[in-house]
Amino acid sequence: MAEETGQEKTEQPTEKRIKDARQKGDIPRSRELASTALLLASAAAAILFGGNVAATMISIMQESFTLDRQDVFDTARMFTHLGEALYEGFFSLWGFYLLTLLAALLSPIALGGWNFSGQAIQPKGSRINPLSGLKRMFSLKALIELFKALAKFLLVGAFAIMVLWLDRPDLFALAREAVEPAIAHSLQILGWSFLVMSLSLIIISLIDVPFQLYDYNKKLKMTLQEVKDEMKSTEGKPEVKGRIRQLQREISQRKMMSEVPEADVVITNPTHYAVALKYDQGGSGAPRVVAKGVDFVALKIREIAQEHDVPLLSAPPLARALYHATEIGDEIPAGLYQSVAQVLAYVFQLKRYRKRLEEAPEPLRDEDIDIPEEYRKDPDE
Repeated sequence: MAEETGQEKTEQPTEKRIKDARQKGDIPRSRELASTALLLASAAAAILFGGNVAATMISIMQESFTLDRQDVFDTARMFTHLGEALYEGFFSLWGFYLLTLLAALLSPIALGGWNFSGQAIQPKGSRINPLSGLKRMFSLKALIELFKALAKFLLVGAFAIMVLWLDRPDLFALAREAVEPAIAHSLQILGWSFLVMSLSLIIISLIDVPFQLYDYNKKLKMTLQEVKDEMKSTEGKPEVKGRIRQLQREISQRKMMSEVPEADVVITNPTHYAVALKYDQGGSGAPRVVAKGVDFVALKIREIAQEHDVPLLSAPPLARALYHATEIGDEIPAGLYQSVAQVLAYVFQLKRYRKRLEEAPEPLRDEDIDIPEEYRKDPDE
């Protein structure tokens, strides 16, 4: 679509874009990471369980080469011996099976996570289209894969030669050992060799994993028009609208709470309502409501005010009047100028008293605050 419209994919993929891609089976994957995990698991299994495997294999060989005449000419007994040997050999390798299975199951979690998609296995014409195949063969991704394959071949080959060179005394010594210790020793050498060679794959994985994440993100990037189209298609859904409204409320509430420390006074009910006022004494405007709320929100406003030494004044009739007559950011209505002026005068006198600039003011009582009848609200409202 970006090619058709001529727009560049400059926008990061949205959650919906990523979710849709996962549903189609399109997730970031690193073959090198999976190969490294399997090789490390095999190395660990050889080191940890090599001795037991060697002992079992020697026991199987001893039993297989010590058959009597009756066993040799009795087909049923031969099949019995063969079955027992296969059974013992199979179960002696349980450590290898377990560790490699865990590596195969857990390695996808490190990049992309587990994902089951029926769409990924559906037949597509583009997969058998010769032209599409040629495009894939000569694409940048194909060249990168070729480079990785060559790098892996050279690195693993170099590490393998180094391991053989370092282990040559042990390898030559195997010929002088008895069968049982020689097999156990061989498995130990094999395990450590795998471990050393896996270091080369770790180096490649450390390069490949970030590249796969970058390439996946680049592939899912969107044009500005695609983002707008997606927003139009999702905004109409009730759950999306509800989520948007919830986020808007949360953002608005966080902004409101950040204004409380700058307030001059918080007028309370004292428990059900709280209204925070800010007055710019050098300005020409009226006092402004910077925060308001009921119940839990009112409690949070009071807590923040106490933390920042903002005066709290219990004036239930005025708190209810301000709450119902204003919105956040509004200046107080003209009808409440006198009421709020009484409160602010008291608060400013109290601040000067705390600084020992004047005597303590007389306590301000509810009945001292004059509230016009049209602004009075019933306590139950």
